[in-house]
Amino acid sequence: MTTERYNPRAAEPRWQTSWDEAKLFETRTEDPGEKYYVLEMFPYPSGRIHMGHVRNYAMGDVVARYRRAKGFNVLHPMGWDAFGMPAENAAMQNKVHPREWTYQNIATMRGQLKSMGLSLDWSREFATCDVEYYHRQQMLFLDLLEKGLAYRKKSKVNWDPVDMTVLANEQVIDGKGWRSGAEVEQRELTQWFFRITDYAEDLLSALDDLPGWPEKVRVMQKNWIGKSEGLRFSFGLVGAPDGFDTLPVFTTRPDTMFGPTFAAIAADHPLAAALAAERPAVAAFVETCRKLGTTQAEIDTAEKLGFDTGIKVAHPADPNWLMPLYIANFVLMDYGTGAIIGCPAHDQRDLDFARKYGLPVLDVFVPLESEETVGDTAFVPPKTATVKYVRWVGEAGTVLTCQEAMDQTLAIFEREGWGSRETNFRLRDWGISRQRYWGCPIPVLHCDACGVVPEARDNLPVVLPDDIDFEKPGNPLDRHPTWRDTTCPQCGGPARRETDTMDTFVDSSWYFARFTAPRADEPTDPQAANAWLPVDQYIGGIEHAILHLLYSRFFVRAMRACGHLDLDEPFKGLFTQGMVVHETYREGERDWVAPADVVITETDAGRVAKRLSNGAALEIGGIEKMSKSKKNVVDPDDIIASYGADTARWFMLSDSPPERDVIWTEAGVEGAHRFVQRLWRLVNEAAPHVMGADPAGAGGGEAALAVRRAAHRAAAGVADDIERLAFNKAVARIYELVNTLSVSFGGLASANDRALTAAAAEALSILVRLIAPMMPHLAEECWRVLGHDGFAAAAVWPDVDPALLKDDTVLMPVQINGKKRADLTIAATAGKPEIEKAALELEVVRSALAGQVPKRVVVVPGRIVNVVL
Repeated sequence: MTTERYNPRAAEPRWQTSWDEAKLFETRTEDPGEKYYVLEMFPYPSGRIHMGHVRNYAMGDVVARYRRAKGFNVLHPMGWDAFGMPAENAAMQNKVHPREWTYQNIATMRGQLKSMGLSLDWSREFATCDVEYYHRQQMLFLDLLEKGLAYRKKSKVNWDPVDMTVLANEQVIDGKGWRSGAEVEQRELTQWFFRITDYAEDLLSALDDLPGWPEKVRVMQKNWIGKSEGLRFSFGLVGAPDGFDTLPVFTTRPDTMFGPTFAAIAADHPLAAALAAERPAVAAFVETCRKLGTTQAEIDTAEKLGFDTGIKVAHPADPNWLMPLYIANFVLMDYGTGAIIGCPAHDQRDLDFARKYGLPVLDVFVPLESEETVGDTAFVPPKTATVKYVRWVGEAGTVLTCQEAMDQTLAIFEREGWGSRETNFRLRDWGISRQRYWGCPIPVLHCDACGVVPEARDNLPVVLPDDIDFEKPGNPLDRHPTWRDTTCPQCGGPARRETDTMDTFVDSSWYFARFTAPRADEPTDPQAANAWLPVDQYIGGIEHAILHLLYSRFFVRAMRACGHLDLDEPFKGLFTQGMVVHETYREGERDWVAPADVVITETDAGRVAKRLSNGAALEIGGIEKMSKSKKNVVDPDDIIASYGADTARWFMLSDSPPERDVIWTEAGVEGAHRFVQRLWRLVNEAAPHVMGADPAGAGGGEAALAVRRAAHRAAAGVADDIERLAFNKAVARIYELVNTLSVSFGGLASANDRALTAAAAEALSILVRLIAPMMPHLAEECWRVLGHDGFAAAAVWPDVDPALLKDDTVLMPVQINGKKRADLTIAATAGKPEIEKAALELEVVRSALAGQVPKRVVVVPGRIVNVVL
């Protein structure tokens, strides 16, 4: 009988509806089973999901479904990271309110995600732009303010004079605003900050207690936090304005303290400001520096500029050693003290500056194998390197490591009273102020009588006004006719609302905690939060390795200080998946063509691409990240409509290791679809023969034993692979099992073998449960065909018989005088005498011995045999 083809267009919506009606994936904290929280980084509602979403959420769904099958009480929620500038841009371009644009996109993307058959608890869904969510975020802000973890200060920012807003460093491109194209200025604005630096040491040291995180992510965070040990000292100042007698400096290389030839301060250093107030030339130079971006990359690559102040600095160890003091565009005020020593011989930036301004270059140390002085490249050895010191606080000509020299220098400077040891961090406090409308309002007021006043908790939430306009650049809240005006909760007088809104990173820094009790009146239900957190498995892109993950780690510490949870870290396990990439196609120089409009043919000359719509020849470009600009984007809706969600999921899981990029190809998807159909045929053709068979009756017989061994080994291997997130290996095991069963079931119709029938029934039951986390709709269809009750999604993971995992025989290499000459297949239980006897009977060994007795035979059971002639 011919098996009807599997029709995902009919099956998938039917099972999705059944799951929803049964509320199969809704989670209750009080349900039995060990708790397991799996979470994928929630998406921004940009309008449509992309193939990266399919891969990310398919991986998380496999973990969630597998853990449920293993008896865990699984939390697998979904929400939306919904505030942000794109919604404001859409409002300006399309004359639509950001709220309307956002919720329309959420509705579209929710439907797309549901079509993937994800086992999500949609009852916990929220968007960060929901008033209910940002109300609790405002409560958190007031808690942090009360604890001293939120504060206000002046700060240097990137300012776009056209859009009239602060830009993040990432939004400054070649010194210009990413949207307006205007030259970005550096301004000092009063901003709100979170005191993340209070936890710098803890955030750094605790990284060693996160074995479930990728090493590369931990290294990136360590570098971002940037702990450095060094020397703090002060230069004496000669010729400085009144009130500036010394210049505090911090250096991470105290071993170079006898090689500086200049000192430099940041353009926004208080001394520079004092000089600028008196001297127009200084003010002009400071203004030039302000046009430089604030990113480290821009500062490092910009031309090094300096202004000689005419002030001299005196070395702390020798008051007669005077050097010029410059204002320099590469010195940062927010690291250390905003002042540096310039040691050109051993810092490339300092060397470039010295060469430009004709300053001396003094070697402090030289390589052991060379006495050459520095040319155009600074000599910057690692701290562990051994060098010869020619200018040092100790005896010249001493040979030791840089670290040893630093330790000795620090000891001498402290003993002589010239300076002291100090620890600094690269990490800066988190500036959260944004001059945006579409964000969480900061719940503080400005009162002429009382100053900055927290909004009363009874007055929360501070809700964004609906009647706003984007006709003018800048923050619409600043020019709203009534929203700013309010009453001071302290004195009852008139007050003005804060018009800055919070950085959207705040929204995503605690959402995982809100999911544990999304309808709680407080930001969390501490009992639920402590029960579910930390997230057992967190999945998302490597691009979030620093800021989002670091801010989330800060937030759990801040929330613990405020009594909202009792937690050390937010994410126990972290996995960063690769991207989805695709070939690019182009007609002419600039006309990129979408894959849906391309037909590929194989010729003797290779692959040829033509445009489907007009027949034009196309250039096949490189394989790149899917992007709208190059149109190499595949729409998940098209794939699901053509092949079904299970095919898309299977291909995403099977093509490559999950931490690597996956190359999307039509051939790969078609191959995945063929396997779906093959598996469907296997189950349907075997089902009539195993229906009613008792899997518990599977027993003896060589054929039955082979089937049982294949199924149980696959179950054990797939479980191990999923727990290690090696999805591609789990897929490979299932392919192997299907191949084995296809051969073993060949005679099932004609065989009168009750043991084989029972073994086949057991194996099919196991197979369907193995594919259920990856191809859940197909699994439900197969489960029904096999006559099982209930949902495959609710079936328990197969129990594995350990005896079936053991091999009856082992394959051992046989060496002659240390070189492999043969393989020996022998019973796994064989002892040394049996192994030796069998090896000596091999033809190749007998031929080599030529009737002689070997000098010795070395046997390592299960491993190797070596015959020594």
